[in-house]
Amino acid sequence: MNYTQVNKEVWDAWTALHVDSDYYDVAGFKNGKSTLNLIELEELGDVAGKALLHLQCHFGLDSLSLARMGADVTGVDFSGEAISNAQRINDEVGLNARFIQSDIYDLPDSLESAFDIVFTSYGVLCWLSDLARWGESIARCLKPGGVFYVADYHPFVSVFEADGPITEFMVARSYFHVPEPFEYQSKATYASEGDGTTYTSYEWAHGIGDIVNALTTANLQIQFIHEFPFMDWKGFPFLEQDIDGMWKLPEDRPQMPMIFSLKAARR
Repeated sequence: MNYTQVNKEVWDAWTALHVDSDYYDVAGFKNGKSTLNLIELEELGDVAGKALLHLQCHFGLDSLSLARMGADVTGVDFSGEAISNAQRINDEVGLNARFIQSDIYDLPDSLESAFDIVFTSYGVLCWLSDLARWGESIARCLKPGGVFYVADYHPFVSVFEADGPITEFMVARSYFHVPEPFEYQSKATYASEGDGTTYTSYEWAHGIGDIVNALTTANLQIQFIHEFPFMDWKGFPFLEQDIDGMWKLPEDRPQMPMIFSLKAARR
């Protein structure tokens, strides 16, 4: 089975649901709201004037938020529907970002130049079947001395069951990577109640070691790895929202990592 093609068709369908969702708040973005979290804003630093490549950009709101900060942005996604909507929103708000439909593994051959920054965030790594090729693609897209930055949900979070009337963490999946993906069936998405269709999608597990090794093997030097005890949406029904809008375990419970960030430079 071509799992990537199945996932691409799912994301084509989900894009229309997400563009109209309260979760993404496209109207708020058009009125000037940034869709970036404090983590990546603080850790990325000043992007003005930098050539920035955004991998797995979906329909581009984070890409366009970075463009508003002065970056020269190119957004990439394998979904044609997502890229079409990203370009439409870019034109509506009068920005100059560019959007390309491409699989990450084929991307270096589609680009005319390298970038100062390669960026990706939140819910991205689980859709990749081969992190070694991912790391190679990132390295080929970076200028010498350029940096790669990722903020994503911690791989440890993915081992637990997140659906249903659960009140405690229950291990449901392996932490370690295996070639065959996990199959998911759902009518809803993280951002929408859905359209009544049951969608089948496929995801892969990658531990922190897999992520680091994919990058270092591709000649990228790790500058930092940070872990955070919260996430930016209610990923489990027993999480509580804090004053910053993030979701975490109650203070009287032992804390666990829910988001990680990593920055690496091309040697």
